[in-house]
Amino acid sequence: MQMALLMATASLAFALAAPAAVPGRSMQRMPQPRPSVPQTPPPPPVPLAASVDVIITTTQGPIQVQLDGAHAPLTSANFLAYVDARRFDGSSFYRAMKIGDEGEYGLVQGGLRGDPRRIYKAVAHEASSVTGLSHVDGTISMARAEPGSATADFFIVVGNLTTLDASASDPGYAVFGKVTSGMDVVRRMLELPRSDTAPVEAMKGQMLAEPVKILSVRRAPPAPAATPPTTPAP
Repeated sequence: MQMALLMATASLAFALAAPAAVPGRSMQRMPQPRPSVPQTPPPPPVPLAASVDVIITTTQGPIQVQLDGAHAPLTSANFLAYVDARRFDGSSFYRAMKIGDEGEYGLVQGGLRGDPRRIYKAVAHEASSVTGLSHVDGTISMARAEPGSATADFFIVVGNLTTLDASASDPGYAVFGKVTSGMDVVRRMLELPRSDTAPVEAMKGQMLAEPVKILSVRRAPPAPAATPPTTPAP
């Protein structure tokens, strides 16, 4: 089973990119779509905390993610730029890929699918060898073609897929946070029916027949401050 997992994740290394918005486009490494209009620069960054909680509300339920601004500041800030501009609203989780003999590993992928009207300039690649983060169960990472081409497509890992981490011969993918609640929603999406068609051959059998709509992505409200205990009157 371990050998099958290694082979499957090795073949995945060229397949984690945003599919072209136009079906039928042939791409060996599945690079990001060429925008028909220039990508807009992101808005001025909001000061980034060491961790930021974000809620992805979908038609299958909410997923809460904690972004790791301490270890992956560039990728976290890039994701938050889309969150704060509400650009993820109305997008979808469109891909669900099972890996392993029993399908106990996998990923679900969502985002803007390279929509040139909504994406910002690509973010620099933060390799796991630099951040110290790893593709373990529940982590969120950026989809990309070449390193430094990631924009607004991301995936959530089911099971430990550390073969997606950076190595001496492979830059890997940029982990930038982890799911803190809602993995049941992620696993439910992994079981949804697939389409017989795909924008590129490498994704055949992985595209959801009915993408799961992302209703909104927002920063989680701050936890209420603890109320100090009252002292009984004498």
